[in-house]
Amino acid sequence: KKAEAYRDILKPKDVLITGDTVVVLGGKVLEKPRDEEDACRMLRALSGETHTVASAVAVTTLESGVQSTLDVCDVDVDELSDDFIKTYVASGSPMDKAGAYGVQDIMGLIGVTRLSGSFYTVMGMPTHCLHTLLMAVE
Repeated sequence: KKAEAYRDILKPKDVLITGDTVVVLGGKVLEKPRDEEDACRMLRALSGETHTVASAVAVTTLESGVQSTLDVCDVDVDELSDDFIKTYVASGSPMDKAGAYGVQDIMGLIGVTRLSGSFYTVMGMPTHCLHTLLMAVE
């Protein structure tokens, strides 16, 4: 959807890169939190659980159109204390991230115990997929 929204403004040599990420826990999609309370709720739900992160990336050119792919990883989260959750949410870091956490910040350093797949997929941009798409663009 993002790629199609910008297609009308592309020039002949432009390459548009777009992406989106969702976190899925127990069949429920966790997008970006609405507010701090929602972020705390998401982090409490993720605590001690395994969830799935799905990141899509699209490369769009006028000549090739939209080429896209999806990469998926499973992530294990350690038990998170209420103090950690409150401090982390108060930092503002989780407020613009799917599932209310960033694997590249303190949550990833001490909260994530294992991930299967690409760190960059969990971060929101599956770079190995992006590279493949870019190499295929004319």
